Amino acid sequence: MKDAPVLLIHGGLWDAADAELFWYRPGIVAELEAAGLTVEAPDRPRQPASWAQEVAEFGALLASGLLGPKPVTVIAASNACTVAALLALECPTAIGRLLLAWPVTGGDPEVDARARAGLIERGATAEIADGLLVGETLRGVTDAQLASLELTGLLVGVLPSVPENPSHQRKTVDGLLRLLPSAIELPGCPEPPRADFAPYRGQLVATLHEFAS
Repeated sequence: MKDAPVLLIHGGLWDAADAELFWYRPGIVAELEAAGLTVEAPDRPRQPASWAQEVAEFGALLASGLLGPKPVTVIAASNACTVAALLALECPTAIGRLLLAWPVTGGDPEVDARARAGLIERGATAEIADGLLVGETLRGVTDAQLASLELTGLLVGVLPSVPENPSHQRKTVDGLLRLLPSAIELPGCPEPPRADFAPYRGQLVATLHEFAS
């Protein structure tokens, strides 16, 4: 019996990254497929007006059946953890496992100020920027919403950024584990686009394969 398909959702925020940068160029898609997994890694909307827009587009993908009939494993990177958490609440029966990898720290004034400046520099309005950055433990999601993931019965994993950095702080992982007491913490590593990621690729692929299988 084949494993459920894997949906990789790349990080970045408003035109700052794509699937090529996060999943293909670092070799993650190729190695997961070589290990026997069916992998889809589409690009997120490049300039979304809201998190709801992204969730709607991925919800339509799940509903289309293009990923197969089984509940999929969703592996979300960085800012995409917001998309994945909201998607799991919106479409709980379509998702069997949810991995929140390198979750971006929400509610940090310095981090948010840098992110807001970057969004506006890339063409976002102040209203769009503020809407994307509002949040608690994660951007765009209330802690109450995150806690309600416990009711879905999903297997949830959290994978930290190691070493931590200002945008991906350890306190965010700890916050998620408090809100989701049944979640499991997986071995951490740098985010794939970082220059120091390459030595960790084998470890990460093994971790993702085990989680999805």
